Amino acid sequence: MTQTAARPVTHASFTLQRTYPRAPEVVFAAIASPSAKRRWLVEGEGFEVVSYEPGFGAGAFERSSFRFKGGPLVRNDTVYLDVNENRRIIFAYSMSLEGTPMSSSLVTMLLEPAPGGTRLTLTEQGAYLEGFDDVAGREQGTRELLERLHQDIERTSSAAQ
Repeated sequence: MTQTAARPVTHASFTLQRTYPRAPEVVFAAIASPSAKRRWLVEGEGFEVVSYEPGFGAGAFERSSFRFKGGPLVRNDTVYLDVNENRRIIFAYSMSLEGTPMSSSLVTMLLEPAPGGTRLTLTEQGAYLEGFDDVAGREQGTRELLERLHQDIERTSSAAQ
């Protein structure tokens, strides 16, 4: 076990809600599909995907690593704790920067039928290590990911029509 200098940790949480104009089954499929998830979660303008090992379902692991605009290597390791098809996903994930831990989080995603589609409620409870991450940055990044999820759902739904 490697010894690292103790860094202060901040525990914080946030909740985001987003309504998607599609049925819960469509939103769930975009979250569960390895190819869709790679598009909205791992790839993006300015991102270089180094590796992506998809996984989904209770007990499954998912791993990805990437660089943003040639910057340091970011790694994301996820384990799915509970998956209730079309209704709920609970997972834990940790992020590191060049091998140094940044944060660890527990996330619950609830999918509920709503007028005009699906209401997704995401709650993240995190431990953010000082100097590497903070809750405000993570909340903003998650908002952006939920927007990318929306764009991917709409793009694939339009292509299927």
